[in-house]
Amino acid sequence: MTGFSQGDIIKISGFKRRLFVIVSKNAFIRATGIFHVCPFIPGIPEGPIHITAAGRNGAQGTVICEQMKAIDPNARSCSKTDILEYSDIMNISDVIQGIFEYD
Repeated sequence: MTGFSQGDIIKISGFKRRLFVIVSKNAFIRATGIFHVCPFIPGIPEGPIHITAAGRNGAQGTVICEQMKAIDPNARSCSKTDILEYSDIMNISDVIQGIFEYD
């Protein structure tokens, strides 16, 4: 177990002043030890695939859902800074699922 969960807002070494949101399901994280993240950027307007969200400890920004990347926390230093509310996690997951659905 990596100690990270879906909805965590994290910093990743090598990305100065940039936050990310973990979007992978917890079962995927437990099974693989890796997770997928999307950038969490303040000041970006909301849109169909850009979801505004707020962390429980005050982090605010927009999740850029089309910029999903896989991260191995054993290869990169990651630290948790905040966590999203469950309703925000659901909205983000719905958008990401919509990107990959069939026509």
